[in-house]
Amino acid sequence: MQTTTKSPARVLGTFTQNINTTFLVSSSSELYSFCQQQIEHLTARYPIYWSRIIYHDPSIENHQEITHEQQNKPLCRKTLDYLNSQEYLENFYTNFSLYEINITAFNSSLCYICPLGYRNQNPEYILVLAHEPLSLNLQQEVKQTAMLVSKYLDMYLECRQQKSEIQLLEQVIQRAGHQLRHTLATISIYAENLSQALTDSPWQEQAAIIRDSIQDLDSNLTELIYCSQKTKLRIALHDLKSILNETVQGLKPLIEQKQLQIYYPETSNILPIDRLQIKQVFDNLLSNAVHFSPLFGIISCSWQIFQNEVLICISDQGKGLSTEDINKIFTPFYSRRLGGTGLGLTIAKKIVLDHRGSLWAQNSLQGGAQFFISLPRSTN
Repeated sequence: MQTTTKSPARVLGTFTQNINTTFLVSSSSELYSFCQQQIEHLTARYPIYWSRIIYHDPSIENHQEITHEQQNKPLCRKTLDYLNSQEYLENFYTNFSLYEINITAFNSSLCYICPLGYRNQNPEYILVLAHEPLSLNLQQEVKQTAMLVSKYLDMYLECRQQKSEIQLLEQVIQRAGHQLRHTLATISIYAENLSQALTDSPWQEQAAIIRDSIQDLDSNLTELIYCSQKTKLRIALHDLKSILNETVQGLKPLIEQKQLQIYYPETSNILPIDRLQIKQVFDNLLSNAVHFSPLFGIISCSWQIFQNEVLICISDQGKGLSTEDINKIFTPFYSRRLGGTGLGLTIAKKIVLDHRGSLWAQNSLQGGAQFFISLPRSTN
């Protein structure tokens, strides 16, 4: 009977280089393909001849495993059984550090482990077998691969969460929209009847205002429901300045109440966009800017035209954004406004994403919040 003496894993240093890589992860298959490419790349680097990534994919019930080995160096059954048993995980390993594991009882090769983290109460890591000790450069490459995979996993999970939140938002909007439209239709009928019955009465004008306001609400609700549906955008060439001016006019009572100044470009800017949806974006962003602006404050709207895109900036002189705001401001049902629904900015971001653009927020160096919209200049 063969026994195995376990010795503590030997740490070979910690990788601390900052990785600033942007990925677009949209499916479980893309995640699998990325991890497979990374593990195949490691295995192709002498003296590594066998490597494995263990990671958690929430769309799969168990942890996902990707193993790659050189065809001329298959593992014996005892070595493979030991690696599959994960008995070497008894020690607590630091993320993105490289450790050497003693497997001499099963294999004369050198074995290294580099942890990615712990998700769903299970470890994620890279495991490699090599003919001889890894050089410092190759050790760094293993650690960097671990960081890249971990970053990719983070973005994949974030993308899944955002999709789930958007789906929930779409369901809420459509359900609430159908309920509200029935009530609005009833109020509109009574307002129209009052307007006709109060001919030559001083109350007729107020009844007409109620009727017109209900019609505006119904139009906005129609746009909101339309934005929540996965229908084709009604793209045509429209002037950003015209849409922005329309939004400013709609907010004029609130702007005058706080005696704000609104600055935006005099020049036109024609883009292929869905006019109703982009107006909804401007409505939501400027409404927030007006709400958070101090008395006599200034709201600035500007845009820069680049070769392939237009960058729009809307800034105010309010208190700015907290760290929590910046992290959660586009999350459904998160609101900084008393009595707010927390849907406006989420809808705005969805609209911009549907246009193949980007929407993000940050604090201005001069104080206040800034929202940036990037929109493509062509539909190609």
